[in-house]
Amino acid sequence: MTLFYIVLATLIGGVLSVVIAASLTTSVLTYVVKHLVSLSAGVLLGTALLHTLPEAFESAVDAHTLFATLLGGLLFFFLLEKAELYRHDHHHEGDGHHHHHQHDAEQAGRGGYSVLVGDSIHNFCDGIIIAAAFIADPWLGVTTSVAIILHEIPQEVGDTIVLINAGFGRRKALLFNALSGLAAVVGGVLGYYVLAWWQSLYPYLLVVAASSFIYVAVADLIPQMQRRMPLRDLLSQVAWIGAGLLLIVVAISFMHEHG
Repeated sequence: MTLFYIVLATLIGGVLSVVIAASLTTSVLTYVVKHLVSLSAGVLLGTALLHTLPEAFESAVDAHTLFATLLGGLLFFFLLEKAELYRHDHHHEGDGHHHHHQHDAEQAGRGGYSVLVGDSIHNFCDGIIIAAAFIADPWLGVTTSVAIILHEIPQEVGDTIVLINAGFGRRKALLFNALSGLAAVVGGVLGYYVLAWWQSLYPYLLVVAASSFIYVAVADLIPQMQRRMPLRDLLSQVAWIGAGLLLIVVAISFMHEHG
C-alpha cells in the first residue's frame, strides 16, 4: 500500500502540476502564481522546520551528523543550481546581443532541452524524497507531497513559459514537461525499493529533503517576493505565507491526534 501512495503522490506532483500549469490562461496564471509563491514558501519552511527535521532528529543518529548532512544538502542544491540543473537560466530573443536568427533559434532550442533535463533530475530527486517520507511515516509523506506539489505548480508554469520561448508549441511543451514529470515516479519507485534494504538512511534522506525545501524557499521563492509593493500586496503576501505555515501546523496536530 505504501508503494501505491508513493506512486500516486509522485504522479500528482510530477504530472498533474504540469497539466494545471498548462491549462490556465496567462491572466489566471499571473494571479495564481503570485499567491502560490507565497503559500509555497510558508508550506516548504513549515514542513522542513516543524515536521521533517524534528522527525529526523528524533532518530538515534547523532545530531552533529544530521547538522552536517543539512549543511551538505544545502551546498549540494546550491552547486546543482550553479550547474544549471536545479533551476535554469535560459536564452532570450532580443537580449541585446547581436545574433543572427538561426543562432538565436538554436540557442533557444538548446535552452529548452536543458530545462527538461534539469527538471527531470529535479523531479527524480523529489520522488526519492517522497518515498523516504512515506516510508518513515505516512502522514509525513502526505505533508511532504503537499509541499512539493505546491512548489511544483509555479515552477512548471515557469518551465512552460521557458519552453514556449524556446520554440516549443504549447502542446509540445505540455507533453515534454509531463514526460519529465514522470521522473518523479521513477525516483519514488526506486527510492521505495532501495530504502527497503537500507532503512538506516531514513533520517539522512529526511534531512536532505528538509535542506531542499529550505533552499528552494530561501534562495528561490523569498527573493521573488522581496520587492517594493503597496501595503495591501504586502499584507496579502504575509497572509499567504501564514496560511502555508498554518496548513502545516494543522496537519501536524491532526497527525499527532491520529498517530
